[in-house]
Amino acid sequence: MKQLKGHISQIIGPVVDVSFDLPENNGTALPSINDALSITRDDGSLLILEVQQHIGENVVRTVAMDTTDGLRRKMTVTASGSPINMPFGTQTRGRLLNVTGDPIDGLRPLSKEGANPIHREPPKFED
Repeated sequence: MKQLKGHISQIIGPVVDVSFDLPENNGTALPSINDALSITRDDGSLLILEVQQHIGENVVRTVAMDTTDGLRRKMTVTASGSPINMPFGTQTRGRLLNVTGDPIDGLRPLSKEGANPIHREPPKFED
């Protein structure tokens, strides 16, 4: 399946508007609310955005999960098709993670296999 790509149309602090060129009647839809989008910066680092609102005319409003310094209009944005996922289990005990699930403590990377989305139903009280 082809990844959905768009471009930055506006940046206001941590809020980034992303425009998608969607052909009519081909079944392609905008990324869902809470889906993750990614931008590769000029230095090679990855910035994750989270869709918060569909604002019309194939544009989504997102919130950046890190600083937007260095972003500019027309940069390519790629839709992941899923929400931000966080690793869990014994591997995360005693670790420091950022909001996208990446370690910030200088230790080994964590496996995101079987990771849970950050927007999901909470476990039952009994669990």
